[in-house]
Amino acid sequence: MIYLTLVRNHTTCYLLNTGVKYMKIGIIGAGVVGRAIGKLATRVGHQVMLSNSRDPKSLFSLPYAIGCQVGSVDEAVAFGDIVIVAIPLFAYRSVPVASLAGKIVIDVNNYYPDRDGRIAELDEQLTTTSELLAHHLPSARVVKAFNAITMTDLETDGLPANAIDRRALPIAGDDEESKATVAALLDEFGFDVVDTGPLSEGWRFERGRPTYCVRLNIKELTAMLTDIV
Repeated sequence: MIYLTLVRNHTTCYLLNTGVKYMKIGIIGAGVVGRAIGKLATRVGHQVMLSNSRDPKSLFSLPYAIGCQVGSVDEAVAFGDIVIVAIPLFAYRSVPVASLAGKIVIDVNNYYPDRDGRIAELDEQLTTTSELLAHHLPSARVVKAFNAITMTDLETDGLPANAIDRRALPIAGDDEESKATVAALLDEFGFDVVDTGPLSEGWRFERGRPTYCVRLNIKELTAMLTDIV
């Protein structure tokens, strides 16, 4: 994997051009988010298995609709080189622990109290949504990504590398190699990437922040993320 990084004020801008090895991607959650990511991943050549908490037969139409495989949660976890957690935040403790040890796990979640109930640690800003998942998965390599864009925009806003005003998306994580892999995947989807640093910095692009679901290029996003206090 070849990539160029520009470092500005504790953020890293990935301007990637790629050669990413085709991967197997397991997705836990087959709602709007899981399906959108699965569709884009299969479109660029990755193998995808979608799963949900119900019987895989409930997903019988997806292989025909987006070209993925379907299976149980355990099967999707075993299948994936990368596993994407795309379920409501309140259900994060249902994610398997032992089978995700050592794997890259992409957390796409946002905190919605009306849906998730009140979570004191988040209300008091003692932690972040992705740190909750990382605490639940102590041996996984958790990267926060995909949460700061609507799925409609994710499917339609991607542009080729070096396109003028190519949209940029933020990520955060504690493992540099894992973040580079996720950044390369986003590049394949048509987006530049700004790495905000460790998972503890993921609050900078959580729901309600100025960078949340706003269309910005790499320079604009870098500047805005740096300015948030």
